[in-house]
Amino acid sequence: QVQLVESGGGLVQPGGPLRLSCAASGSTFAITVLGWYRQAPGKQREMVATISRFNTNYSDSVKGRFAISRENRGNTVVLQMNNVKPEDTAVYYCHYRYKSWEYWGQGTQVTVST
Repeated sequence: QVQLVESGGGLVQPGGPLRLSCAASGSTFAITVLGWYRQAPGKQREMVATISRFNTNYSDSVKGRFAISRENRGNTVVLQMNNVKPEDTAVYYCHYRYKSWEYWGQGTQVTVST
C-alpha cells in the first residue's frame, strides 16, 4: 500500500502563488509517475501535471504558470502554482502510479478568490 499525504491547499488571491506538496510513503518504488489532478464542482476530473523520471506534462490551461517537481529522492511531488486564476479553484488530488498499482490522495481544496 502507498499512502499519499497532501498539504498546502487553501485560499489564495488571484495572481498569487500557492505550493502544493504530496508525500508518498509505504510500498513506494524508485520509478513512478506522480501527478496532480483537479476536479471543480460539477466538472470532470482533469489532469493538471504529471512527472516521470525524465518527462513532465502539463494541461494547456496551466502551462507557463504551474511547475511540477520531485523532492525527497522522488517520494514527494510538488506543484508550484503561480499567477493563479479563479478558474483554478478545485479540489486537487495527488496521484501515484507504478506498473499496475495506482493510488490517490485524499484531495486538498484550492480556492482562488478576492
